[in-house]
Amino acid sequence: MMVELRKRKAPAATPVVIKRSKPAPEPKEADIKDQAWAQTVPHVDDILDLEGFGGEIEINDGTKITLKKLVDDSTTGVVLFTYPRASTPGCTKQACLFRDYHEHLTSTGLSIYGLSADSTKANTTFKTKHDLSYPLLCDSNATLIAAIGLKKSPKGTIRGVFAVDKKGKVLLREPGGPEVTVNAVQKLVAQGAAKEDTQDADSS
Repeated sequence: MMVELRKRKAPAATPVVIKRSKPAPEPKEADIKDQAWAQTVPHVDDILDLEGFGGEIEINDGTKITLKKLVDDSTTGVVLFTYPRASTPGCTKQACLFRDYHEHLTSTGLSIYGLSADSTKANTTFKTKHDLSYPLLCDSNATLIAAIGLKKSPKGTIRGVFAVDKKGKVLLREPGGPEVTVNAVQKLVAQGAAKEDTQDADSS
């Protein structure tokens, strides 16, 4: 018996699989909030409208003040270093470093202030005990601390430093430890001094 031979169909070509990146997952509500918060945080070279910025705070002697008033009263601008809690080890180290280098840090006209959510009593005790050569700002509602982007969520203060000039231009905003915050201001002062030297040379 003859076997009928049938032509076998050629195997279908193996499809080429193109790997595509997975579509980005839908953002979570918390991520959206974080992105919105990040967009409101001032960045270096931003120009701030200081009218009402950060709300009203107190100097450790009880005087009501605003950041705008501090900037207006300064020669070239204001430096705020933030600390979580007065009279704790890290905060004491940071405050004393700013005290020890105060003359140099203010040599280009910047005014130095410590900023925390502590009470006027706690900050006055802190200032007196360590003979701090600059005022301490009391921001009990953390409105200014939040405005400069150095507030912890949901509560607390991030150690860092922030600086703004007379025109409202952000010169510095950096979180970090005691030495980091002081070094950041020293670098800013060096840049300011170099700029002054250049201007003097151009005018001579």
